[in-house]
Amino acid sequence: MFIGNPSARIREALWAEVREYAGNGRALLAYTTNNEQGYTFETFKHQWVPVDHEGLMLIHRPHQQRPEVAPAKQKGWNKAAKRRRYGRK
Repeated sequence: MFIGNPSARIREALWAEVREYAGNGRALLAYTTNNEQGYTFETFKHQWVPVDHEGLMLIHRPHQQRPEVAPAKQKGWNKAAKRRRYGRK
């Protein structure tokens, strides 16, 4: 993570270094710019992608399907419940 206010030339040089040394990693760059929002994004090997939505730059995160888990089968009353139900000890 780098936080600062470098010039555009330095920012581009740093971003090039990040992309070069990222290896199997991924990177996200957010920086200030002259637009209505005041900032924009760039990504590298990231599944989240910047999208323009009516003039606003937003990060789109793809929907991930959760594996369906079968509900646990209920096997009936346990011994304690049977005792309470039938009044036995």
